[in-house]
Amino acid sequence: MGLSEQDLNENDIIAFLEALKAHSNYDFTNYSLKSLKRRVAKILSDSKLSISELEEEILNNPSFMEKVVMSITVNTTELFRDPGIWITLHDEILPKFANNKRINIWHAGCSTGQEVYSMMIVLEEMGLLDKCDIYASDINSDVLKLAEAGRYKYRFNHTYIENFEKVIHSNNSHLPGKKEIPYTKYFSVDKVSDSIQMNSFLTEKPVYKKIDLVKDENLFNVKFDLIVCRNVIIYFNYELQNKVFNLFYRNLLDEGCLILGTHESILGSYAARFDKKKHVYFKKPEY
Repeated sequence: MGLSEQDLNENDIIAFLEALKAHSNYDFTNYSLKSLKRRVAKILSDSKLSISELEEEILNNPSFMEKVVMSITVNTTELFRDPGIWITLHDEILPKFANNKRINIWHAGCSTGQEVYSMMIVLEEMGLLDKCDIYASDINSDVLKLAEAGRYKYRFNHTYIENFEKVIHSNNSHLPGKKEIPYTKYFSVDKVSDSIQMNSFLTEKPVYKKIDLVKDENLFNVKFDLIVCRNVIIYFNYELQNKVFNLFYRNLLDEGCLILGTHESILGSYAARFDKKKHVYFKKPEY
């Protein structure tokens, strides 16, 4: 029988992480123990295993290990999550790049991709999608496959349409001159098969790569006007957060910007390298 979160102690989590590190390419030893404890407890509960049985299973069952990694790393996401952020993007951030010949955008830690599609929908409504190159990455190859397919369960994601309307046309002041835009322009809903399917002109555009933000470099080999990394660094300790901020800083173009989650912020020395406006961090030029 699996342990509860209260039954797990720090040594249990550390031993599990060391076993995972020793038998895979995954290293979570510097992730936030608090968030990992919650996720490992859920894995134990769902699988009805003890912590020692979990360690044994990941050593002997590679497919189970990948499922465990997915459970640890996958982040809750939805189309136009936190609608106010997307209105800010439309009104205040993306217009700064409108005169660029090309616009490079990286969704780091994209999970199952809803955020990537949200961005492309906003860009299309602004007439900017054609000049954008969209890149997306995650540590987990399974969620990247889901992102590439752009197919989601309707029953668990019915708020997509509500969020779509909030951002795209519930307030015409955000999109001057726009009339109501049907969601079918971007995705279809099939309640019989319980599915939401993003339209092909969206699914075919992004370039996806498996990237571990903690140990990999920028594998896209371009620099970015905008990096979106929401609700990812909250799972890292201070040292790892600074390592990732360094990666982002080096790969942002001058005056490019970084968007974090609503409960995330840059602390320490890297805070001085960005100008913060709301949840948006503008890179200060390197000298």
